[in-house]
Amino acid sequence: MVQAQLVAAWFATRYLAVQRRLDGKDDDRGDVPGWVMVTVMTAALVVAILAVFKTKITDAVTHAIDSVTGAK
Repeated sequence: MVQAQLVAAWFATRYLAVQRRLDGKDDDRGDVPGWVMVTVMTAALVVAILAVFKTKITDAVTHAIDSVTGAK
């Protein structure tokens, strides 16, 4: 019975969200340029960290895999 109530509550919230969007009352549409900037900055950080610490990261991953598989 609890599961049916949860499903009904989920459908009710989805219905209300769609209704608000169709009525034009949903101002929280997201910030696409902001998300693009966050994604690009994250990718740049990953590249910068990898460029500086590539050998250390490679050694750490190799050591971790060797310790799990028992290779020496």
